[in-house]
Order: sequence, then C-alpha cells, then structure tokens
Amino acid sequence: MQAEKDLLAINTIRTLSIDAIDKANSGHPGLPMGAAPMAYTLWTRHLRHNPSNPKWFNRDRFVLSAGHGSMLLYSLLHLSGYDLPMEEIKNFRQWDSKTPGHPEFGHTDGVEATTGPLGQGIGMAVGMAMAEAHLAATYNTTHDVVDHYTYALCGDGDLMEGVAAEAISLAGHLKLNKLVVLYDSNDISLDGDLNKSFSESVQKRFESYGWNYLHVADGNDVEAIDKAIAEAKTSDRPTLIEVKTVIGFGSPNRAGKADAHGAPMGADETKLVKEAYKWTFEEDFYVDETVYATFKEATDQLGRAEEEKWNSLFAEFEKSNTELAGQLKNAIEGKESIDWASVKPTYEVGSSVATRSASGDAINAIAKALPSFFGGSADLAGSNKTTIKGVGDFSAESYAGKNIWFGVREFAMGAALNGMALHGGLSVFGGTFFVFSDYVRPAIRLSALMNLPVTYVFTHDSIAVGEDGPTHEPVEHLAALRAMPGLSVIRPADAVETQEAWKLAVESKDTPTLLVLSRQNLPVLEGTVSGAAEGVSKGAYVVSAGENPTGLLLATGSEVSLAVEAQKLLKSEGIEVSVVSMPSWDRFEQQDAAYKESVLPRSITKRLAIEMGSSLGWHKYVGFEGDVLAIDRFGASAPGEKIMEEFGFTAENVAAKFKALN
Repeated sequence: MQAEKDLLAINTIRTLSIDAIDKANSGHPGLPMGAAPMAYTLWTRHLRHNPSNPKWFNRDRFVLSAGHGSMLLYSLLHLSGYDLPMEEIKNFRQWDSKTPGHPEFGHTDGVEATTGPLGQGIGMAVGMAMAEAHLAATYNTTHDVVDHYTYALCGDGDLMEGVAAEAISLAGHLKLNKLVVLYDSNDISLDGDLNKSFSESVQKRFESYGWNYLHVADGNDVEAIDKAIAEAKTSDRPTLIEVKTVIGFGSPNRAGKADAHGAPMGADETKLVKEAYKWTFEEDFYVDETVYATFKEATDQLGRAEEEKWNSLFAEFEKSNTELAGQLKNAIEGKESIDWASVKPTYEVGSSVATRSASGDAINAIAKALPSFFGGSADLAGSNKTTIKGVGDFSAESYAGKNIWFGVREFAMGAALNGMALHGGLSVFGGTFFVFSDYVRPAIRLSALMNLPVTYVFTHDSIAVGEDGPTHEPVEHLAALRAMPGLSVIRPADAVETQEAWKLAVESKDTPTLLVLSRQNLPVLEGTVSGAAEGVSKGAYVVSAGENPTGLLLATGSEVSLAVEAQKLLKSEGIEVSVVSMPSWDRFEQQDAAYKESVLPRSITKRLAIEMGSSLGWHKYVGFEGDVLAIDRFGASAPGEKIMEEFGFTAENVAAKFKALN
C-alpha cells in the first residue's frame, strides 16, 4: 500500500505538522495526521504546479477547504520547494509569519485561497472550475491553452455547511468535470462523534446532485487513492472521492477521537506518535534529503516540464491566433483597459432612471469593451438588470456564454465569484437584492480579506421597495457593510453617478466593490453631470452648491435628489444650504484633510444627513450640532411613496428638520 519512499514522505508531512503545532502550542494536528497520504498522492502524482512560478496560469489549483488543517498545506508547500523556508514552519501561528493559523491568499507563496470558514473553500473551488471551463471554451480554438483541474480537500464540517450544499448543487448542474474534491471522511467533528449530528448518505447526496462518487476504504492506501484520482479525471461530471481516514492517525491515545482535532499533541503524546510511525529521527522538524528529492522529482515532472510544454503550446497558439492570444494575456496579466469616455452611457439632466437600470446600461457597455467580463445573478437578473445582451448563457451546454444563472444560491454565488477572481483571467460580478447581502456577507468578507476585485450588484436598496415589506427592505445593511475593512461601498445618487461607480469597480485591482442601487426611478441631477467623475472617485462632493451656505444637507443614493428638492424649498424661504452627495464613505475617508474641508467645511456646523437606512455612522459627519434623518427600525408593507412619506422622507420634512437645528 505504501512504498518505503512514500511512507517516509507521508510521515514527514505528519511530523512537520505535529512539531509546528506543538511549538506554537496551538493548531489542528488531527487532519494532517489523517489526510497526509491523500494529499501526498495528489501532490506528487497528479497536481501540475511549479514552485518556481506559482502563478503559472495553466497550473492545477488546490484549495484546502478544511483550512484548520493548514499545517498539512504548509508542509506540502515547504517540501515542494515554494518560498516557505523551515524557519517559517517553525514560526507557525506567530506574529508576522508566513504560516498563519488558517491559509491566507496573497500572504503565503502557493496558497490559492483564504480558507478556514468551512464550506467556502468548496464554493471557491467551484468558481475556479467555472472559470477554467469558461476560458477554455472561449480560447481553446486551435490549441488547448486553458486546460487544468481544480482540486479541493474538505472534511465533514465543510459538507455540513449550507454554502457547500449550494456550491455542490451548482457544480453538478453545470457538469464541471474538471473539479475533484477529496473528502477526508473520519467520522469525527469538533464536539465528538460525527453521528451525533451528521448521518446522511454522502454518496447518495452527491449522486443526486449529479456528481461522480468514488470511495477509498483505507486512507493510507496510496495506490487506491492514486487510482481514484486518475479515474476522477476521466469523468464527465465533477467527482467526490470519499477517503476513509482516522483523525490523528498514529496517536495511541487520541487517534479516532475528537481530542485529536484542535489541540497540540504535547511532548508525551508526540513521542508515542513518532514511535508508532517508527520515526527514528530525534531532531524536531526533521526532513530527510530523500523526501526533498521525492518532491523535487514530482514538481520537475508535473510542474517545470509541464509549464515548458505549455509555453511552447501557447507560442504556437499565439502565431495563429494573435489577437485572441493577446486578449487572453491581457486578461491574465490584468492589463485590460477601457476607453471609458467612448463607451459610457450618457443621460440628460432631468431624465428619470432607476440606478439599477443605469447599472444594466453600464454592464452592457462594459461587456462590449472588456472581453473578460463575466457574471450573473442569484435568480434575479430581470430585477437586478445584470443580463448581458447577445452573449448567451454560461451552461453545461455552452461554457462560452457570459450570463451565469447562479440560482437561488446567494452564498455560493459570492464564494464562486471569489474563486473566479482567484483563478484569474476574468472580471466578475454577481447580483441580488440588497437585503439578501446577508446571505452573501461571509463571502464578501473573504473578498475583502483576499483583496479581490469582485463587484457585487445589490439592488432594491431601501424602504422604497414598498409592498414586499420589511423582510425585503434593507435598513441596517449599509452601516454593517461600511464597517467591513477593505471593502468599497458605493451608493450612487443617479444614473450618472452609477456609471462612475461602475468605472471604479472595473478598474479596481485589489478591492471588492458593492454597488447599492435603487429600485425606483431617480432624476438625473445637473450636479452629477458636471461633478460625478471626480466626486464619486473621492467618495463625496458638493453636488448642488448654495450661495454663501449656512448649512449642509448630506445624503446618498435616492436621498440626494430629495435633498436637492429640500434645498429649493429652503432657498424659497431665504435659507441657503449646499447639498453634499456622499456615495462612498470609504473613498471619502481616503482623501486628504484639505479635500474633506472643501466638502464639509468646519465652519458650517448646521448639518442634516438624510439616508433611508440606519443612522449608525452618520454622526461622525454631522457633528454634535447636526442631526440625522434615518431609519432605526424595520420597514413596512405599502406602496413605496407612502412608506417614504410615513418615515419622513419628503422634501417638506427634510426642510423642517433642517430649520429645527439650533
């Protein structure tokens, strides 16, 4: 079952993991000890990757969805020759190390995705497989220049998460046959025996989702694992390989028990474990030179040699497909650009357009100029206005289509978008109602944590949704998402600001963008036509200036036009105020003090903020002498205009509230 060479390498992975976790006095040794054979088999016999060039585009992708087992991945990366020296292995879970508690994309060489929140790794792997399928269908005209597999390793906890169910369902529906998931099936969860909470037939579940299911009875049987992976690669469907393992394998007192999951073995148990492995090396963190040689042989064959072949293949492809090859290279390298002035939709002042409709205009304009543009909606394309016209649907029958039908799977949509962005070669977006951003939020958080330029299109942004009532009317969502680090939230005031918001979104290289858009029509404002290009990029600007103003009306989205109406009422009474559009707080906070002062002069203390959402955060901008017209309760069911009136969002009430300021 295991040749001596294989066993030495497998036990090296195990002991490196045990030693690192013991030294840190923190971590999860159970998974690396049990899953080392399957990971070793994949990495040395199947996974095409080049440690000398971790970004080689046609490499196979590997996602450790069970991110708590991070030392398994770090051991593999170190042994394979990635830029992860032994000193970093010894610094596991320490300040500023390259080996944090859970894998972090962009932080550690060779880590393909940030994982740890269970289930999301499977969703990201599905997204990577979708990206591969779409790019292959688009570019493999004469040569297979996009042709690789996506592998994931998951545990029982992953499969219990709802996002995994959503993603697995989508992958089966799309017949993503280059997706292979290795399931570390050890019958143990953190709290104890798995049968206390999980008893379904995984085989029947996956087969019902349209997956190919394979079973390996002994998780230490390298040849059986090898055979299963090889068989999976010939399937016309995605494959789950259930590998029966023993958590904490080799531990006399903890193997097969929950105790092995999330605590160091400790000196005494580690000694016993190494005796069980017949590990005769006394030195901690020991790696025999033959193990390094084993991994080098694998990466030479599966990595360097394969990349050289691919480089030659791409050169041939480039000769006969010059334009197409250039297009793909630009997409891979992030060098695509749009002449925004020539494609941007324009609008007449005073015309009435919902910002969701203006977003739809932008999406179709961008799609004509940006070949990598790819996205869809969670079963709300008609409402979100996310459909790209004339390009077909992405489906099992046509992976070349650009409109993704995510179905009612918001969380999986977000995870898959992250996977696509991680894969590279695509500029991606996904849409749903703003209130359902709650379903997507954990994926948005990972977008921000990984610095991925994913665009989220969230429509129906306020109580103006109307008759659907409080279940569908976002209130706290803006405040909650504005609080997330590394995320740009933009709520445009009209169609013009929406175009500028989309420009910023597609130009972003390292920041996810949320576009928060109206259901109802909004007037195109004179001030946005002249000022939005700079104003939206800086997060806030004076959209309608008063003459020697004595006060400020601050607003976002649909409330900006309301503020402009109130400004006119106040002016008729001899009160001069300026209206400030603040579409993006995070962008405004990045401006220097001089710009902030030009928009919000300290000398003007009479300030009223107007937003159909939570008041949280606005007091920073209105100060102690200002006030906020907001909503700090849930909405109601009625026509939108009636709800807005009842909540005080009328020009007359805005003017009255401003006049009430001391």
